[in-house]
Amino acid sequence: MTENAQTTVRIAESLDNREMDELCDATASAVEDGGGFGWLTPPPRQVMETYYSGVVLVPGRTLFLGLLDGMIAGSAQLLAPTRNNEAQAAACNLVSAFVAPWARGHGLARTLTEAVEKQARQEGFGMINLDVRESQAAAIHVYESMDYVQWGAHPLYARLADGTIVPGRFYYKVLIGEAPEAAGAEQGE
Repeated sequence: MTENAQTTVRIAESLDNREMDELCDATASAVEDGGGFGWLTPPPRQVMETYYSGVVLVPGRTLFLGLLDGMIAGSAQLLAPTRNNEAQAAACNLVSAFVAPWARGHGLARTLTEAVEKQARQEGFGMINLDVRESQAAAIHVYESMDYVQWGAHPLYARLADGTIVPGRFYYKVLIGEAPEAAGAEQGE
């Protein structure tokens, strides 16, 4: 990749064979590097293809593809709350975000996150939530530099491939307006 690499993001409503190959290759690369989104080792190719084929079909789930110089190098997903979850209808989730190791350092993680936020605003979401393993320092840096607020931690969040248990962090970001005061919160507490 060149020093002046071009990053772009697009929403995938379907995936052709080339796109599926690039996405699965980038996913496998990220998982092997420890930056996967749940997988500890890359699953068989058919499992990844079935997963991504399903992602683009699921209502309320939007797949974003991050491209570096025209090649898929990462992805993220916008997950809307289920229709029966009226109490949290104003908040969505950023899930399954990754950038392949060979594509890092070009701002693609930030570009992907900005695209997810833009789409979330367009869909009327006022808040976005995400969680991340504490071992993913680069991702934490990106989110915190983009004004995500850590609201909690889980000391036993995930088990890595080597068996190590790592903590996780939980974040939110207000997308529209100001953060509402929690019900029952009193002034000065």
